[in-house]
Amino acid sequence: MLLLGNMAHADLELHLKTEGLSPAQQQASQALLDEAMQALPPQFIKLLDRRIDVGWTDDMPANAYGQASPVSELDLNRNLLASLTDGSAATKKTNRPHGTVRREMLATVLHELTHIYDRSRLWPQAERKLIQRCTRLDSSAGLIGIPDECRGQSGRRFTLSDDPRLLDLAGWPQYVGRRGEREQHNRQIARSPDIYETSSPKEFVAVNMEYFLLDPSYACRRPALYRYYKEHFGWAPAAKGDCGKTFAFLNAGNDFAKTPLGQVDPERVYAVDYLLAEANQNWVSRWGHSMLRLVICAPGRPRGPDCRLDLDQHLVLSYRAFVGDVQLSSWDGLVGKYPSRLFVLPLAQVIDEYTKTELRSLASVPLNLSRSEIEGVVERAAEMHWSYDGNYFFLSNNCAVEELKLLRSGTNNSKLVALDNIMPNGLLEVLKGRKMADTSVLDDPREALRLGYRFDSFRDRYQAMFEVLKKNMPVKQDTVEDWLDLKAEERRTWFEQADLRTSAALLLLEQASFRRQLLLAQDEVKQRYLGARELKNGGMDKANATLRQILDNSGFLSRPAELLGSGGYGLPQPNEWQRLESETSLRQKQLQALTGDLDKEVRALLEPARAAEMAANEANVKQIGEHLRKLHKASGGLELP
Repeated sequence: MLLLGNMAHADLELHLKTEGLSPAQQQASQALLDEAMQALPPQFIKLLDRRIDVGWTDDMPANAYGQASPVSELDLNRNLLASLTDGSAATKKTNRPHGTVRREMLATVLHELTHIYDRSRLWPQAERKLIQRCTRLDSSAGLIGIPDECRGQSGRRFTLSDDPRLLDLAGWPQYVGRRGEREQHNRQIARSPDIYETSSPKEFVAVNMEYFLLDPSYACRRPALYRYYKEHFGWAPAAKGDCGKTFAFLNAGNDFAKTPLGQVDPERVYAVDYLLAEANQNWVSRWGHSMLRLVICAPGRPRGPDCRLDLDQHLVLSYRAFVGDVQLSSWDGLVGKYPSRLFVLPLAQVIDEYTKTELRSLASVPLNLSRSEIEGVVERAAEMHWSYDGNYFFLSNNCAVEELKLLRSGTNNSKLVALDNIMPNGLLEVLKGRKMADTSVLDDPREALRLGYRFDSFRDRYQAMFEVLKKNMPVKQDTVEDWLDLKAEERRTWFEQADLRTSAALLLLEQASFRRQLLLAQDEVKQRYLGARELKNGGMDKANATLRQILDNSGFLSRPAELLGSGGYGLPQPNEWQRLESETSLRQKQLQALTGDLDKEVRALLEPARAAEMAANEANVKQIGEHLRKLHKASGGLELP
């Protein structure tokens, strides 16, 4: 911290204006101010070296508690004086965050003093010019290439609420692609102790100062901010006991038979990988999709490279557009109509989703992070999982941008400050250029597959199966796509001619065809659903109601804070877990029932040709499976299930 040059320090003094106050009112008022002084950090008192006059005024809105002037005065609402004096303020409950009127009054004094402190951190003229120049350099170039004289100033501006690190944690991160410009709107709006904190960085600093000083659970609910205030003041108030070692999260897996509530222990996270789904021809996927993979060790396994084999433990952090509708509009994605939320998914589901259904390969590239940076990313991901509700823009606030902001705020690594690439595949190249990503693990394709650094698209496997088919039967098609373009009945004519090996290939291809039909059916239903809404078509009513219930009940997987309602903030604490377990169990049972209903109702909405093709495809899977079992049994093998 840069010290103020040659300025005398007389320490902070709160001076009560006693005119018009009875002795009892003076005593109660002074007790409030004394308690505030006792709560403040010693460094705060030392640096805010002035007398601040505190008085009571009638000139204040009825719902206001107090307000500080730009100079050195603090006014409190006289309407509160009577209850403070007779003691009833200490027991009178409010619907405001701190619970009682007395506690709110104390928080108000601390809040307004913080505003004065924040405004007063002005530097001598010569030092101010130096900081201004260094700040501009810091914003445009990170910590790379700035003059030596700026090294000690990096990250420190005129006020607490202008500190880049504070802004990253608070929810005003840098715009990616705009060279240091900060985002204007704070989207960390869920699980907030007081939504007023998101109105501006100044209010955020003051609101969080209240909780830092008054709430013993603040260190557990907002650990990164707690450390920030503690480091800034070189001091922290007494906190409650152990915060616990794990973070709660909701696993957004598609297995509705499993309760999604889980825990992540940062100690068990061996590494963080940049997980890139390679591009395809779909408009919204042509630049790939960015995710982060948490390489988590199985319980009991020492943290080390072998943890990469524990694939069933690994989780994927994926920012996605949560579509509260079955329509996905490219235009809506451009203008940010979709919420952007942090999904936590099992690795196995992500692999299947991209490699088998979308036929896209995945590259899992280790990030070169220190132990503290890895744990910082896990902690920050947990905080964002419970608090963030952003807007998804395909071209400016997409998956790559969101993951980069998570890495910046989670690691506080200077190499990430000036990264501005907004494309998933481009971001990986930039990370590689900064030596933040080790792409050498992909150099040997066979080893990359064996060790789980790469997961190939099933397209190549399907083509290999088709080559088996083509080698053993005189089919006219040249590629697997041509084969799958055939009608199911046309493919079926070849089944009886297939030998054991060819039958196995055909079974895999029919399963691939069925996945393809499901994607086409989903798109068809989306279009019909949209058209039915626009035409006010009543024929969709039943399916529409089920779809709406599915979306309403599954929405909690992307915005888990809604399960806890109001009353808490930040990371969920142990006393909130029982409610989480109860709510997630109830939602899962509803989703299990609804998915069965939805399958029946949606199938009835398909065009007859699509419904017939799906039925024929299912019949193909059954028929070729029976044929394969007969051949296998005839060859002397054990009977297949």
